[in-house]
Amino acid sequence: MQDRERNRDFWEVPERRYFTIGEVAKICDLKPHVLRYWEQEFTQLRPEKKKGNRRRYNQKDLALVKHIKELLHDKEFTISGAKQQLSTSGLPKGSQAQSSEKTEDKSLLIHSIINDLEDVLEILD
Repeated sequence: MQDRERNRDFWEVPERRYFTIGEVAKICDLKPHVLRYWEQEFTQLRPEKKKGNRRRYNQKDLALVKHIKELLHDKEFTISGAKQQLSTSGLPKGSQAQSSEKTEDKSLLIHSIINDLEDVLEILD
């Protein structure tokens, strides 16, 4: 039951433009060193770096972190399996046009709705 409550909170994100690595770690229930490691492993995850090499994650980066966490922790993919899944799932890659980012954001939203519905089904069973 506690995992379900944590997963529900996991998708509640403040309406802000940028987040620090500490904020993303707290929202996603991860350690900052895990996020830094994922940046090395997943080429799609590239938060903007500002003065002093401080990371600034945007909403798209946060959605990607959530998706990676779901693949690795919930669906138990390996790192290489998660990389392959991300490369074929059409997630943001940073260099795509604005219109394709909107489409990808919609697919992430649909994905999160499906997960929420699956949680509801588990509760009802």
